Amino acid sequence: MSTSRRHHLKSLMLSIAKGLLEDEKKQRVEERARYMEENCPPLEIPETMQELQELCKKLHKQLDSVDEERYDIELKVIKSTKEVESFHVYALCIDELKIKVVDLQGKFKKPALRKVRMSADAMLQALLGSKHKVNMDLRANLKQVKKEVKEEEKEAVGDWRKNIEDKAGMGGRKKIFEAEA
Repeated sequence: MSTSRRHHLKSLMLSIAKGLLEDEKKQRVEERARYMEENCPPLEIPETMQELQELCKKLHKQLDSVDEERYDIELKVIKSTKEVESFHVYALCIDELKIKVVDLQGKFKKPALRKVRMSADAMLQALLGSKHKVNMDLRANLKQVKKEVKEEEKEAVGDWRKNIEDKAGMGGRKKIFEAEA
């Protein structure tokens, strides 16, 4: 659809909507006038004091009945809004419970994971895309560690009987005590 055609249709829709809104306003004004004629007759002010008091009593009774109706309607509205809110809460709870039931039934199978051999460079390139240009050779960054040979192992190579006598009792300290005594 071309833009000019779309613009023309949009302007037609707006003009129709504007006309409908104006008609709706007129209907509301007419409905209000009709309601006022039915429920609120024109006021005739009495001339004597007694008739004026009777008119006041009559108006008070009407006010009381209107207040009662208003109160009842307010309670109905509050009750219906609470029901709607509780309905939404129940609907959410029901949806959550349905999800839990489906999860517990185990309809969804976990896919078997495959082993993927990928170098650190390939992994970074997959994650970062074309932004990754630096090669990361992780083995090049490792320190070289030389293995140290313990001296005790070299000494243990000799006669085993001599080593046993030297180290006999208290970690080789037995000779020190015997020499002093």
